[in-house]
Amino acid sequence: MSKFSQEVLKAVKSVPRGKVVSYGQVALMTGNPRAARQVGWVLNKLSDDKTPWWRVINNSGRISIKSSEFSALEQKERLEGEGVVVSKNFEIDIEKYRFNW
Repeated sequence: MSKFSQEVLKAVKSVPRGKVVSYGQVALMTGNPRAARQVGWVLNKLSDDKTPWWRVINNSGRISIKSSEFSALEQKERLEGEGVVVSKNFEIDIEKYRFNW
C-alpha cells in the first residue's frame, strides 16, 4: 500500500461518528490538496469496515459513490445510523455535519 493510501485511511479514521468530510478535505489532511479524486480511488478499493468510508462525501454535500462494492443507499443508511440527516436525493447539510480538524 502506498504512503498516500495509508495517509488517506488514517485521515478518514480520524473523522468522528456523526460527522462527514469531503474528498478534498481528506486530500488536505494528507498534505495533498489537489488529490481529491485520488482519495476517491483509494476509498473505492476498500473492502472492509475498519475505515469509515461512509463519512466521506463530495463537497457539495452529496453522496457520490460510483462503481464501488458499496452502494449510495448503504452509505445513506450508515450515515443515518450515526445521526446524520440524509435526504431522499442523497444530500446532506455538509456545513452542519462537517468535521473540522
